Amino acid sequence: MINRRHALGLLAVAGTLPSRIFANVAPQRSEIREELAKRFADEGTVGTFVGYKTEEYLVIASDKERSGEAMLPASTFKIPNSLIALETGVVGDPAKDVFKWDGVVRSIEGWNRDHTLRSAIAASAVPVYQEIARRIGAERMQKYLDLFEYGNRDIGGGIDQFWLTGNLRIDPVQQVDFVDRLRRGALPISKRSQDLVRDILPVTKAGDATIRAKTGLLGAEAGKPSLGWLVGWAEKGTAQTVFALNMDCREPRHVADRMKLAQQCLGDIGAI
Repeated sequence: MINRRHALGLLAVAGTLPSRIFANVAPQRSEIREELAKRFADEGTVGTFVGYKTEEYLVIASDKERSGEAMLPASTFKIPNSLIALETGVVGDPAKDVFKWDGVVRSIEGWNRDHTLRSAIAASAVPVYQEIARRIGAERMQKYLDLFEYGNRDIGGGIDQFWLTGNLRIDPVQQVDFVDRLRRGALPISKRSQDLVRDILPVTKAGDATIRAKTGLLGAEAGKPSLGWLVGWAEKGTAQTVFALNMDCREPRHVADRMKLAQQCLGDIGAI
């Protein structure tokens, strides 16, 4: 099997990506569009964008280097963490099971209250998901990351820190792979867990398109953001495009630029 970490670096010469990303009904195609990288440069930073247009079996990337570079997933890990919480019964009902605020006042106001899974993913409440990870435990967490083939599957660095400051790494191609399997309900867990997580993903409207996506911000919990993620998929009519974006957050405004840049790139490839 091709190592997904290097898949986009190979696609220019081999024209191939891991087959699991695609339904087995048509050969996939792939392109590098360097003009997408200019979107990040225009905002005074660097980043990468990978989009998979599912109806066309077409993967479009902004570059061949950073798109295959593995990084900490930060709060994009709330997607698999939510799936595992539901699958293990740590959370029964994402709209009703309540995680009580621990009383610690944090700099992000939305974290300083009780949460359900649905409200916690919307607020990207790190303390709630740290508690969820502790309840899941290392053994079950490792089991499901192996089942998902999620990134490098390494949970070293602490059960409530491995996706924030620990050893877990994932690249944009792997993010697209994982999110697309969730979108299709093709992960090796129950249909119910996948349906519920698709339902609680934050939704953004972009004209006549809908974007279901999760942000990630490395260093957010410490008030020192450095790397921003946005992963998910866009729906326009019957067309769906799975995507992953990450970028260096060199200035405070870059935190908010993640969705803007994603929409620009999605627009550039005709996805929205």
